[in-house]
Amino acid sequence: MFHHPEMNSGIQRVVRNIINHLPSVQDEAVCIPVIFKQGKLLEVKQLAPDYGDDWRSRLQEKLEKATQKLVQIRNRYWLLHSRLLYHWPWNAFHNAKRVTYVLCRLLSLSFMLPLYLAEWLLKKIEVRPRAFEMECRSDDILVLLDSSWHADFFPVAEKLQQQGVSIVSVIYDLIPLTHPQFCDGPLVQVFDRWFEWIANTANGFVAISGTIRDEVRTEVQRRLGTEQAGNRWFDFFHLGSELDQVGPCKTVRPVLKKLFISGRSVYLMVSTIEPRKNHAYLLDAFDRLWEEGGDVVLCFIGRIGWKNERLIERVKTHPELKRRLYMFNDLSDVELEYAYSHSKALVFPSFVEGFGLPVVEAMQRGLPAMGSDIPVFHEIGGDFMSYFDLDQPDSLARQVRQFESSGVFPAPRTIKDWSWLNWENSARQLVQRVLQQTNVRQYVQSGCDETDDCTK
Repeated sequence: MFHHPEMNSGIQRVVRNIINHLPSVQDEAVCIPVIFKQGKLLEVKQLAPDYGDDWRSRLQEKLEKATQKLVQIRNRYWLLHSRLLYHWPWNAFHNAKRVTYVLCRLLSLSFMLPLYLAEWLLKKIEVRPRAFEMECRSDDILVLLDSSWHADFFPVAEKLQQQGVSIVSVIYDLIPLTHPQFCDGPLVQVFDRWFEWIANTANGFVAISGTIRDEVRTEVQRRLGTEQAGNRWFDFFHLGSELDQVGPCKTVRPVLKKLFISGRSVYLMVSTIEPRKNHAYLLDAFDRLWEEGGDVVLCFIGRIGWKNERLIERVKTHPELKRRLYMFNDLSDVELEYAYSHSKALVFPSFVEGFGLPVVEAMQRGLPAMGSDIPVFHEIGGDFMSYFDLDQPDSLARQVRQFESSGVFPAPRTIKDWSWLNWENSARQLVQRVLQQTNVRQYVQSGCDETDDCTK
């Protein structure tokens, strides 16, 4: 998040909002955002860059944007490389495989050398450093809030723990372990290695839902055994609901406005387009409605992810595209807010979720939500959501028909009675539960009835 503050998908949105609201919860504990860099722990003074008007600032801005683009190219290149690796016909031929690998490495120099150069220049000309090296105290708590399975900070964290620092891991989901079919092979391997380390290292775990907390406890017990897992604590907090990047200077593109002023009922799906989000189910359900003559609109909002080539082709060649089927892959928060405010309902057919942030974003704005019948949606939506059967697309189609004909949303309770916490309360909940669990654990282990904790 520190290196790519422009990113705005799930985990990045959570990290940014929690960090930005830490000043509001300083009455609970002294909360200091930190990053790991080159084997050191740095205190973050500023999450996003603040460029000035001089040439050094302008150069820094351009270099950081170039670096971000090169990192994206690097990640996509090696992701494609890992995917093709399994299909190369010459895998059985050792020498051919080695030659191919060397050629791929040489090709990677075309973007890796400019990346190294840009990073080196940034270190030399940085005008306003955003992070500074810091020392930890033995009673500090290190909360691993960002995604960390791709990071290489294990030795630093272990050293801090040896000095008395408690380590708490925020867990968003266990999908690479529980549903590996929805993930790329390399991610599954990396995530499994990371979770093995975190299970053996962390003092406690905070999930983003009670559903995931229970899954984490079960997985840690499976790996470590019940007795050793009993030395860890498990808790959860809930995420907030505001869109924090809604600025007065941003506008809504005309094609989006045109869609929503047509007078037709628009059903939204907001998520990265990837297999576990189950967009194909929505197409199946709405195809049935369109075949019956239903004048309802299905709108996909979200960036294009992975393992979706067949779905994207189906969307792009669909006869209803730009008539009753729309897809937007690059909406701003202002445009997303507009879509939430002018739609008929959110439809969310995920196979599995850690939380389901668009559900609370939509419902907090008065937009009712129809979701797949999975435990975490019942935890979040309760009687305010309606649920459909993932094995039967007509289960959703029936609910849409009912809603369109009666005007009454098919849920036991009305969305008018719905309320949810904001990001400040989410940050406060996280800090309170970490402190509470750490205090209880220290009390049990040492017999002390009071400790002064400093959350990192």
